[in-house]
Amino acid sequence: MSQTSTETGPVLSHFGVFCRDLDAMVAFYSGVFGMKVTDRGEGHTMPFTIAFMSGSPRQHHQLALASGRGANDPSTVMQISFKVKDLDALRESRRRAEAAGATNLRGLNHGNALSIYFSDIEDNTVEVYLDTPWYVAQPHGDPLDLGRPDGEIWAETERICRADPTFMTVEEWQRKFEEA
Repeated sequence: MSQTSTETGPVLSHFGVFCRDLDAMVAFYSGVFGMKVTDRGEGHTMPFTIAFMSGSPRQHHQLALASGRGANDPSTVMQISFKVKDLDALRESRRRAEAAGATNLRGLNHGNALSIYFSDIEDNTVEVYLDTPWYVAQPHGDPLDLGRPDGEIWAETERICRADPTFMTVEEWQRKFEEA
């Protein structure tokens, strides 16, 4: 397969969020996602404390949490997304988020992904998702009930996708992306 310009261009690596209570946010992301603090300190050119966190030994940080968000400042984060491998991992993420104090939990079936959304303890929107083998144009969102058996969820997702006029397999979408 030939390499396209997008494969050699910049790749999103990590995400930074200003926090009201840095220690509470570190505990939240450690507890829900098993992330570890890889470094922590005062910025030399930035006047706040930064906690660098990762869930992978191959990446120094995937999330940088920084002090400096005012007590009344609203979140400006549209969403922070974490990918999981299967429905059981999605269910476990929901359970951990709820136990850690997340609010506004909801499930959405995007056709191309099965997702849960919630607000972290500082009202930033977090998504946990897994990919499906199908594509439909986005935004797309049907309710997702993770209390149902896996087979029912997958059958309903495929039915919803195939009924959408923009349906194609992920492989077809990837080929079109590479050709564009």
